Amino acid sequence: MLRSNIGQHAFKFLRGVARLYPIRAIFIWWLANMSDFLPGRKISETGSLICFYHTQPAYEIHILLVPKSDIRDLSQLDPHEDEFIIDVFETVRDLIENLKLEEKGYRLILNGGKYQEFPQLHFHLISGSSY
Repeated sequence: MLRSNIGQHAFKFLRGVARLYPIRAIFIWWLANMSDFLPGRKISETGSLICFYHTQPAYEIHILLVPKSDIRDLSQLDPHEDEFIIDVFETVRDLIENLKLEEKGYRLILNGGKYQEFPQLHFHLISGSSY
């Protein structure tokens, strides 16, 4: 529980100041190196990606998939990042299977521009009713 509280406070602080590059770099480092202190319950982790339950879910199932590298938004994703793109979709496929979302239905969302609240590329895997 202590780990979760520490992670939650650190996450809120970093989220609030993340538009500043040095702070965003710290946040990316934190994701890549201190994933045990995530604010939400971690679901899975690969070499390039970390997945955890959203701390303020808008749906019954609301999972965040965040790259461990510094990618601000989709426009900054190198089109030659084949391994990362494959990793995202393999991870989503595994989550759909493990959580039995095929039966319930699901959506994979990627926000950008004014719809992206946090300046780090991330995906939302959602299912169920909205709150």
